[in-house]
Order: sequence, then structure tokens, then C-alpha cells
Amino acid sequence: MAKILIVDDERSIRRTLKDILEFEKYKVDEAADGVECLVKVQKNKYDVIIMDIKMPKMDGLEALERINILAPDTPVVMISGHGTIETAVEAVKKGAFDYIAKPPDLNRMLITIRNAMDKSTLITETKVLKRRVAKSKTQEIVGKSTEITKIKETIDRVAPTEARVLITGPNGTGKELVARWIHEKSNRAKGQIIEVNCAAIPSELIESELFGHEKGAFTSAVKQRIGKFEQANGGTLFLDEIGDMSLSAQAKVLRALQENKITRVGGDKEIKVDVRVVAATNKNLRNEIDNKKFREDLYHRLAVIIIPVPSLNDRRSDIPLLTDHFISAICGEYGVSKKKITKGALKSLGNQNWTGNIRELRNVVERLIILSDKEITEKDVESYVTPSSSSNQSLSDLLRKYKNLPDLQAFIKTKFEEFKNT
Repeated sequence: MAKILIVDDERSIRRTLKDILEFEKYKVDEAADGVECLVKVQKNKYDVIIMDIKMPKMDGLEALERINILAPDTPVVMISGHGTIETAVEAVKKGAFDYIAKPPDLNRMLITIRNAMDKSTLITETKVLKRRVAKSKTQEIVGKSTEITKIKETIDRVAPTEARVLITGPNGTGKELVARWIHEKSNRAKGQIIEVNCAAIPSELIESELFGHEKGAFTSAVKQRIGKFEQANGGTLFLDEIGDMSLSAQAKVLRALQENKITRVGGDKEIKVDVRVVAATNKNLRNEIDNKKFREDLYHRLAVIIIPVPSLNDRRSDIPLLTDHFISAICGEYGVSKKKITKGALKSLGNQNWTGNIRELRNVVERLIILSDKEITEKDVESYVTPSSSSNQSLSDLLRKYKNLPDLQAFIKTKFEEFKNT
């Protein structure tokens, strides 16, 4: 149910509008002035705000400016009994969705509310689609260190071939990104790259996930399922964290690689597949082989080319480039101007222990963008980024400063809104 806030110092008008809108199945809140309105906007999310211009304590135009900071995507419809064309123009210039003179024409009011909600929905959908498009594009591999330069050169040599590739390295180093670039630069780029996280799928379901199943193959198999091998036909299959795959599934993957054929679970028909397999792991597969947890014959099938991806601690010279890249990307996602970072802040970031690697750095940069003021300083890094051993202390310091978790959340929200409007 859509939620509407009516802001007017005249109780009779609020009551009349509320009765009409509730009859139209809207949920309605009331506020008697601009100050009360802002309090409610901070606590609740509204689909539309209907606000009078002339009010005590804080008038509608001033409240409108504050709402544009607190809830920039919420449409505000201004109403007034003392309005002129100049007032209407000023309200629209300051971000109002529309202006309606008092007493309002109820049919026009309802149409305006409906149009305002449609606009709000479109804004939300556009933001979601923009993020999806940004994420769907293969990001560049950022860095000029010797290790990254070697990886880029290896990708250029290996991608056009059909050789299978094993990518190794700690979590968060960008193994998936390497796999995507191998696909993008291959002759299979027009096909799909299908990803399977072997660690996230229970061992009893991995075979169905990879090879599919026939209807009735097991209790919950109510219809036929196409597996990842078939989905990736003509493209690339990326087996992430392959070191966590069960031995029984490993045997079937080995057979699929040897014969380029698969059989669905519960079926007996062999299906030809044309798939290039790229695998990744954060484990030492040689040790897993010694411990009888990984098949040596499968290892040799997968590891035609081995690409080791270094940890961030082993390529610290790339931290300034990565930080700048993430600042540009994150500010672009939020639709704000790029935030500056000082040399002292970059130096401080370079001295951190990056146990979470590139993934951790990106999260830290996003945190700094939201919580810092006009630019990211060394003091910001000291306040919001600490070595993992003292992270609990940093959180405790913030909680002491802001008394409790709701206060801390309000502080973060305020900082985020300030950042969005810089």
C-alpha cells in the first residue's frame, strides 16, 4: 500500500485530504509544519509528500530543500491558497513535482499523486537497471605491478586458444575477473560464460547443478532441468572453488572433459557439449591430492595453463590505482561527483594488512566515500579503516561516540546523504 504524508498547518485540510486518500486505499500520515515533516521523513519512507507552502516554524519551500537532501527520490506536491505563478515556478525550480492551488481540485490531486508515484517507480527502476548494466560489463583489470602485467600478458596469449585454465589465489583477489577476461578475449566471446560456485552447492546437488536431471530422477525432480554444462554450450564454464567439489562429481567432470559428453542425472542419453572449462581455487590442489581429496587426473586435465593471482599485500604498488578506480566507479554508481583523496590517505591505505584483498579494499573505499566529508583524508582512514586486529576497538569507539547503534546508524545515514548531494 502506497504511503503519503500530508503536511499542512490547517487541521481541517489535513483531515479532508486524509479521508479522501484513505478512501482511495492509500496509507496516510500527517504533519502540522515543516519541522514535524522532516522528523517523519527521517523515520519513514513515503511514496508522495503533499505539502503546504505557508506554515509556521518552517515553511514548505524550506522544508522542500531539506527533503531533497533526506529523501531525494520522494516526489513532493506543493499546495497553497496564497500562491502566485512566481511561487509555483520557484517551487518547481527547487524540486517540487507539481504545484496545486487551494482549494485543490480532487481529480487533479489524485492524478498528480498517481503520476508522482509512477515517476518515483521509474527512478527506482532506472537506478536498478543502471547498476545491473554496470555490473554486467566486464571490469578492467586494474594495476601496473609486475604480477598484474604478467597476468594480462598470459590472458592475451591463452584466451584465443582452447586450453583449459586453472586460476589460483586467495579469496577476493579477482580470480573471477581473470576468468571473465579469458572468455571476453576468446573465440567464444559471443557465447555465455556460466559460473558455478562449487563451494556454495551441497555435494548431493552438485551433479544435478552441473549436468541437469530428468523429471522424476529424485523426489523433488518435478520437471527436467538443464545443467550448467549444457547452458555453457558454445561458451565458457567457470568452475569457481573447484577444490570443494565432491570426489563423485569430480569423476563425472573428468569424464565430461575427456569425452565432451554428459548424461543428466536419472537419464541414460549422452548429450554432446562444446564447452571450454576455466577453473579457480583458493586451495593448494597438490596438497588436496596428497590428502586424497582431489583427483590427480582431473588436476592434470584442468591445469593446462596455471594463472596465479597474487594477494593485494603482494602488489601494494597497485593500491593507489585501485583506490582511484573504485572511487570513480562507486561515485558513478551513486550519481555524484568524484570524491578526492589525499596523499596521506593513500599512504595509510598502502600500509594496511589486506586480508580480504581487492574485495576488502573496494568495501573500505565505499565506506570512506560515504563517511568522509569533502575529501578522504588520512584521519578518515585512521577513523574508519583499521587493521583487522583492532577492528572491534574501532567499532567500540564509534559506539561510545554515538551512544548506541541507532545513533551510529543515523550518523552513517546523514553522512551518506551529505555525500550524495556533494
